[in-house]
Amino acid sequence: MNKFELNAKTSLLIVFAFMGIMFALYLPKIYLRNNIYYLSKTIDKLDSHEIALKEENKFLKQQLEDMKFKNQIMDSLMLNYKYQSIK
Repeated sequence: MNKFELNAKTSLLIVFAFMGIMFALYLPKIYLRNNIYYLSKTIDKLDSHEIALKEENKFLKQQLEDMKFKNQIMDSLMLNYKYQSIK
């Protein structure tokens, strides 16, 4: 039976094997953390765009209502003017 000898070569091999195992275990964790970070940055950017677009939508709806109101007034004035000119 071969006796396990601890010399410089086997010690170095054990250290490299241990480092390889640790690297293999932590690599997915690092990858997932980076992906979560960049995904959260993208979500934050999209959220701010959504808020800005909602505000712009409110502003455009208000402008549309104002234009409808002005158009309605202009129509009633035009009809009133035509009615007055016919008399």
